[in-house]
Amino acid sequence: MYFFRDKTGKILYIGKATNLRSRVQSYFRGGEAGRLIGAFIPEIANVGVQQTDSVLEALILEANLIKKYLPEYNVMGKDDKSFAYFAVTKDEFPRIIILRKTELADAAVKKIYGPYASKRQMELALKIIRRIFPFHSMKQKTEKGCLDFQLGRCPGPYAGAITKTDYLKNIRGIRMILEGKKNTLLKQLEKEMKAVAKKNDFEKAAELRNKVVALKHIQDVSLLGRDEAVPRLYGGVDALRIEAYDISNISGQHAVGSMVVFKNNHPDKSQYRKFKIKTVVGSDDVGMMREVLLRRFKNEWAQPDLILLDGGKGHLNMAQKLLLDLGLIIPTVAVAKGPTRKKLDLYSGNYKLSKDINNILSDQNLLARIMGEAHRFAISYHRKVRRKSLFIDKA
Repeated sequence: MYFFRDKTGKILYIGKATNLRSRVQSYFRGGEAGRLIGAFIPEIANVGVQQTDSVLEALILEANLIKKYLPEYNVMGKDDKSFAYFAVTKDEFPRIIILRKTELADAAVKKIYGPYASKRQMELALKIIRRIFPFHSMKQKTEKGCLDFQLGRCPGPYAGAITKTDYLKNIRGIRMILEGKKNTLLKQLEKEMKAVAKKNDFEKAAELRNKVVALKHIQDVSLLGRDEAVPRLYGGVDALRIEAYDISNISGQHAVGSMVVFKNNHPDKSQYRKFKIKTVVGSDDVGMMREVLLRRFKNEWAQPDLILLDGGKGHLNMAQKLLLDLGLIIPTVAVAKGPTRKKLDLYSGNYKLSKDINNILSDQNLLARIMGEAHRFAISYHRKVRRKSLFIDKA
């Protein structure tokens, strides 16, 4: 965001740009932008800036600030009738709709946000927001024949697929975004996530975790003109990210850990990571795994939808406690070879797993392939570390 002010500090114009230098220079090169600012260049005494985390937030902040300060050159020559607003309807399950100013008087709405100059940008912004906080969009009070419901964009309030309380929480989340209160919203969601996790409602906690991650990593290049780039909510079925971990050592010596990543049931080797154990002495496989997980989650890497650990109940208990301490709710399963070595034993504790994850866990061939790849990657790194150590010792 940028602000042109006069010598008294009065805001003359408010704008947004991803490249501030390029945008300001454009005002002095002629053309439409040059003609706009040429009218008040003599009045400009100061240029201020305010950074936002995303274009979406800049769009909302711009509208809120223009409404608050009414800068003369933002509204000059504009027809009020062309402005549009986000409106919250009075339905039992409220909808979020976009209306022109001329349509407001005849609409049954209880709250409006705006005005906004670009209805097209509003539509794209609402697509992004709806991925995080889905809502019912049809006038009809039914999900029958509703494509949005089938695609997951509508939570199905009239079909009983969501409680009224949870539905209204989605609407409240959207309203807080439109009011520029994203940080407050994040704190509320994180607090609620930890509270439900303590009650062992891990499925609900995972839903809240997904909303938190999506809010923190809004990708909104679509607002710059690429409709096809509207992001999917993190954790979608088509992009399920699985991380598998294994430890390799000989009696605690030359200990290393591996992390392999599978997406759409295929390895993504560009995301593989290896760890040389630094803090654990002796044969403590669980302690080594804990170090690997702790170091992994200190990095700003993409969050997994499922964690697979080579190990048993001890590994699972450690990992679930560690993740909870870190404020993370991620489905975690320990995978061990059964007594016959022909079947994998799975340990997930009290975690209630989604249908998509259960489908993955029921595929023994896929699990064997993933865990085999984690083991292969760990062994290859262990051998490399051991060879290097032998070479140093001989030297």
